[in-house]
Amino acid sequence: MHDLRRNQPYVRVKICGVTRVEDALVAEEAGADAVGVVMYSDSPRSIGPEKAEEIFAALGPFTARVVVTHTTSPADLDRVLALHPTAVQVSYPHEVPPAAGARVIRVVEGVPLPPRADAYIVDRSCGTGRPFDASAVRAVMRASNVPVVLAGGLGPRNVRAAVEALRPYAVDVCSGVEQEPGVKDPALIRAFVAAARGFSPEENGRPA
Repeated sequence: MHDLRRNQPYVRVKICGVTRVEDALVAEEAGADAVGVVMYSDSPRSIGPEKAEEIFAALGPFTARVVVTHTTSPADLDRVLALHPTAVQVSYPHEVPPAAGARVIRVVEGVPLPPRADAYIVDRSCGTGRPFDASAVRAVMRASNVPVVLAGGLGPRNVRAAVEALRPYAVDVCSGVEQEPGVKDPALIRAFVAAARGFSPEENGRPA
């Protein structure tokens, strides 16, 4: 898909590691396609089901809701699925029941690719800001028959170059738009979304 006005590749954007309603609303207003929360994790951004439900409820109907989790507890996964997320982001071999109605995004660092995924996210960072490996991303894109998401070390200053070089389906950012772990910076969110799409922040990163 291209932004026909500027003849540039269009990329979807996920703002991840959200812990506050106000940050989710800024992401949505800026034009993000998805908001991600972390649950049942030792990450400093991990939140409970009540807070996740509050964040998801604040979003509009066209914004995807993603839960990132690596829990091995069936009870925890049941609590995640009770939120009716658009997608659940997990590492293999964790499974999400097909009857749950949520898409599965699998975290990978390269090939070979694990089975049963609706998308792969190439991420060796996991919210630490560690830069992505372009050669690994290209290998995954060649091997995958589902969308590929780019993550790791992205921020407003480098995301557009990454999009133009790799043409991923989507980009995912966490620490690159934060003041501190779990606390997003509204200006950085707006700048990231706009930069990902080749717009100025004043244009909100939305194609005409």
